Amino acid sequence: MNLKRRQFLATTALAFATGALRAPLAAAATESLLQRPIPASGESIPAIGMGTSGSFEVGTDAAARDPLREVLRRFVAGGARLIDTAPSYGTAESVLGDLLAELKLREQVFLATKLSSVGRDAGAAQFAQSLARLRTDRVELLQVHNLRDWQTQLALARELQVQGKVRYVGLTHYVDSGHPELIAAMREGKPDFVQINYSPTQRAAETTLFPLAQELGIAILANRNFDDGALFGKVRGQALPAWAAEVGATSWAQLFLKFVLSHDAVTAVIPATSKPDNQSDNLRAGMGALLDEKQRAALIAAVS
Repeated sequence: MNLKRRQFLATTALAFATGALRAPLAAAATESLLQRPIPASGESIPAIGMGTSGSFEVGTDAAARDPLREVLRRFVAGGARLIDTAPSYGTAESVLGDLLAELKLREQVFLATKLSSVGRDAGAAQFAQSLARLRTDRVELLQVHNLRDWQTQLALARELQVQGKVRYVGLTHYVDSGHPELIAAMREGKPDFVQINYSPTQRAAETTLFPLAQELGIAILANRNFDDGALFGKVRGQALPAWAAEVGATSWAQLFLKFVLSHDAVTAVIPATSKPDNQSDNLRAGMGALLDEKQRAALIAAVS
């Protein structure tokens, strides 16, 4: 995925050299990130977040951690806050915790992690380990990962919420086949957040899950925004559509993220990257206009 992404960014760079995209970039530099409210509280968070699966699973490798420092610096400097991780993402929690502490950025981020154990005691132990790895005493969002033992783990998350160790609770999944179970859990458990897959090629959530979230007042984090990199392959060799300038987009990645955010049920996107320039590119998707229905249809056609 990273190679494909770099190829598209290189193509965009050529357009900058001609001056065609200078105005949108200059405008983006002075704009603020789109903010969306969390229905459970009314608190606003920036609509561009970041994930850590794969990208932060680098262990103690000093050279591999170097670009991640810049990824985090640019993320926070650009006005973003929400970072999603999980104990099942290898060393991601430890790497993220170390770098946030080193850069003194913990108080500036909205930290989300997950529970993926079976049984209350195992869940409590896992959460304690997550806090140690993340080098913090609380998280803003604690989610039940892929609905594993979700009734027990959501109840535990609510206990931790009462104790002040968690601000919001949530449920997650990542594939269309998980939607029916997630919908049933949303009705029963009424979490503050749900996290689910959504992109121009993965739109099943629009018909049932999104309307229910809006009805129940549940915030939505959209994962797999680039369909695991497949979207870049689908537009390989294609120039950006002329209408991209109308929404201030200078890359395909920005168009894909703007597509996701153009559904008003979505609270935030969480694309993962280990590349500082990709992070800057992602952040620009939260600036300027979003896609209208005609533009959404055109983008769907481009990746079909």
